[in-house]
Amino acid sequence: MGAPARDIGFDQAFLKKLEYLHVVARRVFAGRLRAERRSRKAGTGVEFADHRDYAPGDDLRYLDWSVYGRMDRLLLRLFEEEEDLHIYLLVDASASMRVGDGGGKLRYAAQVAAALAYVGLANLDRVSVLAFGDGLRARLPAARGKGRIFKILDFLAGLQARGETRLAETLSAFVHQTPRRGVVVLISDCYDPGGYEDGLNMLRYHRFEPSVIQVVDAREAAPQLRGDLEIVDMETGALRQVTLSPRLCEEYARRHRAYCEGLQAFCSSRGMSYIRADTAVPFEDLVLRVFRMGGFLR
Repeated sequence: MGAPARDIGFDQAFLKKLEYLHVVARRVFAGRLRAERRSRKAGTGVEFADHRDYAPGDDLRYLDWSVYGRMDRLLLRLFEEEEDLHIYLLVDASASMRVGDGGGKLRYAAQVAAALAYVGLANLDRVSVLAFGDGLRARLPAARGKGRIFKILDFLAGLQARGETRLAETLSAFVHQTPRRGVVVLISDCYDPGGYEDGLNMLRYHRFEPSVIQVVDAREAAPQLRGDLEIVDMETGALRQVTLSPRLCEEYARRHRAYCEGLQAFCSSRGMSYIRADTAVPFEDLVLRVFRMGGFLR
C-alpha cells in the first residue's frame, strides 16, 4: 500500500534526526510540561490544590487533621494530578499533496508528523496518527513510548495522495469518533473549496486544542508556467483553458499569499497556533521552529 518507507525518507539518517529533535525539544520544554498537563482531582495526586468539606464515604486518609485541630472542621484535601496528554496528528493525503518532487507535500507532511510523533512518544504522551482527504481514511490508535515510532513510520509510509479535501466532513467525523480531548495538529495545505473555518471551529467547540501546519510548495505558490494551457484540478479533475501571462501569474501569487495570510489571521484570532511550512525548508528546521513557537506539543 503506497510508497515504501525509503521514498518517504525514513532511513537511519532520518531516525538520527528524530532523536536530535527529541533532545532539543526536551530542553525547550524543560520545566513547562509538568505545569501544563495538570487537572484537578481529589485523591492520589501529586501536589496539594485545595480543600472541600468532608462527605460520608470519602477516603479518611485525605482528611486534613491539622485544619480539624485548628478549626474543628472536617475538610478533605484535594490534589492536582497529572494526566496523559493526548496528541492527534491529522495528515492530509488528498491529491493536491502530490505537488512537489520525491513524494511532494505528502512526503514533507509525513516527515513532520513523524518528528512530532516521536517527540510526543518519547515524552510518554499518547499519540494517534490519522490520514484524511474527503473524510477520515485511516487511523493509527493511540500509543506511547519511543518503541512505537516504527508502527507510525510504517503507517505514514503507506499513505497515498488521492481524492479531494473536505475539512468540515473530516473534522466533524473526528470529533464524533474521539471522546478523549487533546491537542490536534492539522498538517495540510488546507486547499478546500468549502473553506477551513467550519472544520477548525468544530475542533474548538468540542474542546480540542487545534494547531495548523500549512504545507506549501513554491511551484503552486508562484507558478512559472506561461502561455496557452489546459489546466486540470488535481482533486476534482475539472478542466479549464487559460492563458498564463506574467500579469495573471502575479495576480495568482498575490491571491495565494492572501489565502495563506487569511488562514493565519483566522487561527491567530482564535488562539490557535499556525505555521506555514515551505517544503524548500528542511523538515527538521521547520520542526525546531514549531517547538520554539510553543503551543503545538505542550
